[in-house]
Amino acid sequence: MGGGPQRRVFVVVLDSLGVGALPDAERFGDVGAHTLDHIVEATGGLEVPHMIAAGLGHISGVMAIPRVDHPGGAFGRMVEVSPGKDTPTGHWEMMNCPLQTEFPVYPDGFPAEFMEAWLSRAGLDGYLENAAASGTEVIERQGPEHLRTGFPIVYTSADSVFQVAAHAESFGLERLYAICEVAREMLDPLGVGRVIARPFVGVEGSFTRTYDRRDYSMLPPADTSLDRLMRAGVPVTGVGKIHDIFSGRGISTDIHTAGNTDGMRQTLDLVRGAGEGLTFINLVDFDSHYGHRRDPAGYRAALEEFDGSLGELLGHLRETDLVFLTADHGTDPTYPGVDHTREYVPIIALGPRVRGGTDLGTRASFCDLGASVEEAFGLTPAPPGCSFLTDIIAP
Repeated sequence: MGGGPQRRVFVVVLDSLGVGALPDAERFGDVGAHTLDHIVEATGGLEVPHMIAAGLGHISGVMAIPRVDHPGGAFGRMVEVSPGKDTPTGHWEMMNCPLQTEFPVYPDGFPAEFMEAWLSRAGLDGYLENAAASGTEVIERQGPEHLRTGFPIVYTSADSVFQVAAHAESFGLERLYAICEVAREMLDPLGVGRVIARPFVGVEGSFTRTYDRRDYSMLPPADTSLDRLMRAGVPVTGVGKIHDIFSGRGISTDIHTAGNTDGMRQTLDLVRGAGEGLTFINLVDFDSHYGHRRDPAGYRAALEEFDGSLGELLGHLRETDLVFLTADHGTDPTYPGVDHTREYVPIIALGPRVRGGTDLGTRASFCDLGASVEEAFGLTPAPPGCSFLTDIIAP
């Protein structure tokens, strides 16, 4: 059992921090993507001393980060075996629940028959767009017409998403949530991965999306590590959009956040407290603010800010605490387009009892992280994940 069950585990998802194109990246149009290296190359460096000391530069395929003589953490990378590169697929797999089939996508927009049925059930008179689009761009373009007509803006992407943008004040936040809940119920039979409410504020020329976003995901197709932990009496706290990604299943406490800075503030409050169990954190700004918006300089600044918070987090760990740093996919900000990229993701383990310098190599699946979390709390890991806990915990 790796030296005994751990009482607290923190899994921090640096949303979209990929570390190189997967062997099947060609099928997804992502040959040559490398989120981390390309950020460093595009901006001339990256000052993340805590992650470098942990072994970030030692991960196979990472070329732009320096290596250190004695890494303080265990390090490696993980392969995504599920057929996709979206948020639910990545998170479900890292909690030991891989997908066997892809979510359906709608690059040409959703069928007219579905849209008409949705308008009827949601009590709407019309909609705008219904096409694949950049969220920020479509709000700027369609926002004035939305304010004039009151019609919500509907758009999608390379992911399986039905996104609805509306002005939080003129349209109403609760009304936006309500029409998204109708869409979620209607899209369940079609297997669409997520319905996302995208509220924004402001006036023409200065629209701004808010942190009142809400994701309505399908339920995972099978039990996840979170379900197994909850059944075993282990508290599970979701920070950020974790609750939404798992539709609340396997989550005992939900902490909504307003971006990365707030997410780490909430996490630091938890690590300084007396709680136990798993804390599962998603830091969404890396993806939504910098990856999709193709802003490597902003991405770099966000990583450097996170690294400072990581140092503080490590300073408050108990003797048996574990911290895992990882990602759910890539979103290379230097790559053409505005979509996620099919990449390896990093896995770094840190804590007072972690055997520094352990090279975890290339894990066959994200599932290995979930299996390791399960074993850390004294469970026998469920397949298909293969726990690496005994590899990293010093005797």
